[in-house]
Amino acid sequence: MIRIGIITGSTRDARVNVQVAEWVKSIADTRKDAEFELVDIKDYNLPRYNESVPAIMTKDYQTPEAKVWSEKISELDGFVFVTPEYNRGITSGLKDAIDYLYVEWNNKAAGIVGYGSAGGTTAAQQLRLILTVPQVATVGTQPALNLFTDFEEMRTFKPAAFHQETVQKMLDEVVAWSTALKTIRK
Repeated sequence: MIRIGIITGSTRDARVNVQVAEWVKSIADTRKDAEFELVDIKDYNLPRYNESVPAIMTKDYQTPEAKVWSEKISELDGFVFVTPEYNRGITSGLKDAIDYLYVEWNNKAAGIVGYGSAGGTTAAQQLRLILTVPQVATVGTQPALNLFTDFEEMRTFKPAAFHQETVQKMLDEVVAWSTALKTIRK
């Protein structure tokens, strides 16, 4: 069975990101075609990115936290990134978490759930572009959650019911693509 990591996209103390990621996981857990795991980037305590290029190509990390992060991403077959939108982009914590690794991401699939004042769509598009470099294939369906309509006072996540169908469609694509891409990884 394939393993999909639902990766948080924020490390802030005052974040709603975990609420959204847990909601995605609750939907994913109704499925029988994959195993889903919440992966909170904050738990890995990655410092600002400062590895050498050879390290990311050979997994010879100088940063102890990067070694643990590498092991986690290596054991996953695909991902769902839950990204907030800050100033029309992804967070620096998420960018660093991606940049710390390279080969661990290769030939895997990902879905993106964005949220923000405009549904997180600009951050999601930026994340799609970033993920092309480490060879992560992103699926087309993209849930977009709005801070004004899917949150109470921008702090408590209360998604509209129709989002569940979009998340299921995205998960269908992530599972299918992750299953297919697993056949080319050795």
